[in-house]
Amino acid sequence: MTKTLTEKAQTEKLFVPYIMAGAQGLDNLPEEIAMLVEQGAAAIELGVPFSDPVADGPTIQAAGLRAFEHQVTLKKLIAVLQEIDSAVPLILMGYSNSFFHYGIKQLVEELAGTDVQGLIIPDLPYEHRDLAVPELGDIALLQLVSLTSPQERIQQLVAEAEGFIYAVTVNGITGTDQNFRQDLLDHLAQVKAVSKIPVLAGFGISRKEHVENFQQVCDGVVIGSKIVQSLQENGTKKTGELIAQII
Repeated sequence: MTKTLTEKAQTEKLFVPYIMAGAQGLDNLPEEIAMLVEQGAAAIELGVPFSDPVADGPTIQAAGLRAFEHQVTLKKLIAVLQEIDSAVPLILMGYSNSFFHYGIKQLVEELAGTDVQGLIIPDLPYEHRDLAVPELGDIALLQLVSLTSPQERIQQLVAEAEGFIYAVTVNGITGTDQNFRQDLLDHLAQVKAVSKIPVLAGFGISRKEHVENFQQVCDGVVIGSKIVQSLQENGTKKTGELIAQII
């Protein structure tokens, strides 16, 4: 995945959407993935529902609850992913408890042959990444870089990072109603300057002007809550039309 995204970023800005897997039922997941690919997704993040999603705002929390109502589990999600043929890499985004309780070794074995090429675990500190990395094989563990990370820490975080750098644009949780710091572009430029792989801005990006602003200094954006909300309110087709207006 690292090579694919790095090469792609040399000629175009990257768009990585996030959706909550199974929020509309797992039967709808193949259609949602196909729509996101059609709208130009370079990779797709699939949220794994969890009972205490500390990094997620109200929109994604509500989507996780809907997924639970549809009786979505990590095991059921993997079974669906084993039948899906995605044209772009898929990334599972979830919390430590979900993956470690399942078992990293078993997870990797069952993901073999799927299009899952990365994991994002927001509550797994960099210092504890060795709890997962030795078992992951070809699956990348993507790294988040926060606004509060000093330059020395940023260099440490990006040194061994894979896939892309997820540059968090707010202090706090995900959501569409965010106020971005005045010096945010300078911070993102600092991350970009020391990273050998694409840097994508994420959290709170919901409008075209956000995308255009962050693309000045980053290789692309991650959009989640806006898409999750639209899928719930408008369905797959109209969400595709919305994405086309933003990207």
